[in-house]
Amino acid sequence: MKFIDESRIEVIAGNGGNGSASFRREKYIEKGGPDGGDGGCGGSIYALADRNINTLVDYRFARVHRARNGEPGRGADCYGKGADDIVLRMPVGTVITDLHTGERIADLDHDGQKMLLARGGKGGLGNLHFKSSTNRAPRQCTPGETGERRELQLELKVLADVGLLGMPNAGKSTFIRAVSAARPKVADYPFTTLHPNLGVVRVSAEKSFVIADIPGLIEGAAEGAGLGHQFLRHLMRTRLLLHLVDMAPMHEGVDPVREARAILNELEKYDPELYNKPRWLVLNKMDLVQGKGEKVAAFLREFDDYERYFVISAINGEGCNELVYAIMEHLEQAVRREEAAKADGTLKSETPIQ
Repeated sequence: MKFIDESRIEVIAGNGGNGSASFRREKYIEKGGPDGGDGGCGGSIYALADRNINTLVDYRFARVHRARNGEPGRGADCYGKGADDIVLRMPVGTVITDLHTGERIADLDHDGQKMLLARGGKGGLGNLHFKSSTNRAPRQCTPGETGERRELQLELKVLADVGLLGMPNAGKSTFIRAVSAARPKVADYPFTTLHPNLGVVRVSAEKSFVIADIPGLIEGAAEGAGLGHQFLRHLMRTRLLLHLVDMAPMHEGVDPVREARAILNELEKYDPELYNKPRWLVLNKMDLVQGKGEKVAAFLREFDDYERYFVISAINGEGCNELVYAIMEHLEQAVRREEAAKADGTLKSETPIQ
């Protein structure tokens, strides 16, 4: 299934049916009075978060979603039938905004969450409702209301606890293969990862977390170089970023420090909030480095924008276990802080740990 994380759709709710202006006409019954029924309500359109869906591919070509109109009322006190609602199933993590106003309509951040996208129009009133002691034969009725119509932007932000950052071929996909059951493509050329991959890291029978691997960034991604930086949206819900640096680049002229700084520049250009998330430095491919201690020390003297650093080799798993346990401890502490903030009434919405 192709991974699609953006789409635009139009939702059109149904109109309400018109009320009826009718009078009772039966043999031997004179002046039977008004008996016009109400019109039925138009169908509404809802979005439902479904954890079994992981892409917006269903909405790439099916752009218009239209609910049926309510039926008009009829005589003999017959009310029009209301139209059925439409439920659009979307991946958990989908953000829905109004394309014209920019208003955020829904953030489907947990399975089973249901949000109204377009409300169907109410049915009109029949003349049955207008009779009174002074108006025995009302001829007025009301038309049905028009259903809402909206153009929407759908944007998927995957749910993960940890996100991987780095240049192409920094070893992000190799790392996620080493610590989880995910099997993203790995090759010796840039941009082997073309869409985000998720992996569940199992620390113990009761403890696990989700890690997200996105396509690599290069300098100038904000201006459209490489694959751009649109995939950074998938890191917005994470609690921790791992900045992987290739310490043994294929080309001799490549400076790891310069590349690491380029990643942070692109991160800051995209969103300061993402830039300010907790971020750990992970020095990868150390199995190919001669004089590891000296090279690590030299790198850290020039590059000091990190909270913690780890030295690993994802290809053979060296240092990966220590990193995984440190991540689990960090996430558990984050959960405890959130619970304390929730008790104080100051909690901000975060993605729940798996």
